[in-house]
Amino acid sequence: MNAVGRILGEVEAELQNLNIKYTVIRTYPTRDFFSVDDKTLYVVRQKLLDDNTYELIVAAKMRKEVL
Repeated sequence: MNAVGRILGEVEAELQNLNIKYTVIRTYPTRDFFSVDDKTLYVVRQKLLDDNTYELIVAAKMRKEVL
């Protein structure tokens, strides 16, 4: 399963339907210069652990601001 680049909600639904265990780890920008949309999380990295659990690293979508 390739979850990278997909919305977390879609990935979670698919994993639950397949009865696959997973953990979600949220990552944040190192600086708060750009605002982010905390409601829209995307999978940016995935790892299959030894116990067949997926570890999903997620990040919020950056908001676009027009000046």
